[in-house]
Amino acid sequence: MLQSASDALPLAGSPGTPIAPPLREAAPGEARSAPARVMPGRAGSSSAPRVVIIGSGFGGLACAIRMLCKGYRVTVLERLDQPGGRASVFTQDGFTFDAGPTIVTAPFLLEELWALAGRRFADDVDLRPMNPCYRIRFDDGTHFDYQREPQAMIEEVRRVSPQDVGGLHAFMAEADRCFRLGYEDLGTVAFESLGDLFAALPAMVRMRAWRSIYQMASRHFKSEKLRQVFSFHPLLIGGNPMSVTSVYSLIPSLERIHGVHSAMGGTGAIVRGMAKLIVELGGEIRLGADVARIRVVDQRARGVILASGERVDADIVVSNADTAWTYKHLLKAEPRRVWNDRKVERAAYSMGLFVWYFGTRRRYPDVPHHMILLGPRYRELLGDIFDRKVLADDFSLYLHRPTATDPSLAPEGCDTFYVLSPVPHLDAGIDWASRAEPYRQRIAQMLGDTVLPGLSEAICTQRYLTPADFESRYLAFKGAAFGMEPKLLQSAWFRPHNRSEDIRDLYLVGASTHPGAGIPGVLTSAKVLDSIIPPAARVVRAQAVR
Repeated sequence: MLQSASDALPLAGSPGTPIAPPLREAAPGEARSAPARVMPGRAGSSSAPRVVIIGSGFGGLACAIRMLCKGYRVTVLERLDQPGGRASVFTQDGFTFDAGPTIVTAPFLLEELWALAGRRFADDVDLRPMNPCYRIRFDDGTHFDYQREPQAMIEEVRRVSPQDVGGLHAFMAEADRCFRLGYEDLGTVAFESLGDLFAALPAMVRMRAWRSIYQMASRHFKSEKLRQVFSFHPLLIGGNPMSVTSVYSLIPSLERIHGVHSAMGGTGAIVRGMAKLIVELGGEIRLGADVARIRVVDQRARGVILASGERVDADIVVSNADTAWTYKHLLKAEPRRVWNDRKVERAAYSMGLFVWYFGTRRRYPDVPHHMILLGPRYRELLGDIFDRKVLADDFSLYLHRPTATDPSLAPEGCDTFYVLSPVPHLDAGIDWASRAEPYRQRIAQMLGDTVLPGLSEAICTQRYLTPADFESRYLAFKGAAFGMEPKLLQSAWFRPHNRSEDIRDLYLVGASTHPGAGIPGVLTSAKVLDSIIPPAARVVRAQAVR
């Protein structure tokens, strides 16, 4: 389970004022995972069809906002004690930690949600641009500051490898093409039919989608360091740069066009803003509501059954839970022609994550908000994680220091950190109960020897999360942090569809459906649902005809 330096402290809560009207206790025994609470909104029309959304990650919350704007009554069911799912927040010893995603690269998708409701995102959330976007530190102690502004990026490439300036221009031209074709043109296509797939083939050919992103970077850069700098991005969404399609070079283009941002108050401030908007629009968020199964009648989703036995009826069910978990556990009694247990088991899954959260009694002003620390091996380490599934002695890390931007997330004179290490998922058979603490100690030693001198003496609070915790806390199948790996043949039409192929009136949103993981991906998956779920008024008319 989630290990803490202070077991008495709950993994819950968020700083600041309440995000909704006062919470009331629900019926006793309503859920087993957390005390049941409700964030009630204004009562909607009792005749409007009802959407029940399982899970309150970014995808589920975005879907709730969109469905409310389409005229539905919406109830979001969250098994944890706060909204956000993997984007939850915890406080410990005066430090505030974002548990999950921290990199915001598509603020326009959030602004669009607020605009649908006639509001302004900036009125609720204060986003700050990152400059540089990241710092990438190499094992030899040198670094690359990943810049958004084109001329600054050119100068940084020239500093590291003068011969690769021309390669940068060529790489970004290809990345921009992948962004236009892969994201702007295809990102919101539902890919419900083979016709959708065939229509996308010319774009796939133009993007040379059969190549890996590392192969694409190697084509343009002679420096191995720059090949790593411009191919690591798929790791942020669960993919192996050696096998993930080069289509994901759209991420560097997205970052250049829209920037990398962080929210004041942490990513949890965005979650609180979304939950507040849902309540103001008349939706309801039920916390501690653990869904045991989806209720199916005549192959149609007709609501859910909670672990307490309570039945919640619905006209439409949207699952923001892990897709593999949804099919294998929430629909385990239902016949499934497409996503049967055998197909779910045989799919390739993303890596797991070891995440160590810690606070220090001193500040480290030379460490930027986002830092990537690359280890001595790149290709070989990725092979250990994704193919051989062994826990290597070395590692590459993402180090997050939000107090570089918002000092309020730690006590005065202190810093808040988390460090994330990609590791194999649970099929590796790693005994995390015995190996987690030695692994944490090795990471601490590495950080103390490099970018955080004196770390062991400076730590004043800590806890960590392993792939086993991702499975038990977030119901991530195999403890895979990002669902199915975004390989070419597990993307678009080949990925679990947003409209279930097996159960009518069941829809999927989030990281493990189309288009994929990351905040832009899950917000876009909600936008895909907006395109295939009809307005509530049309559903009412159809029900009247029946």
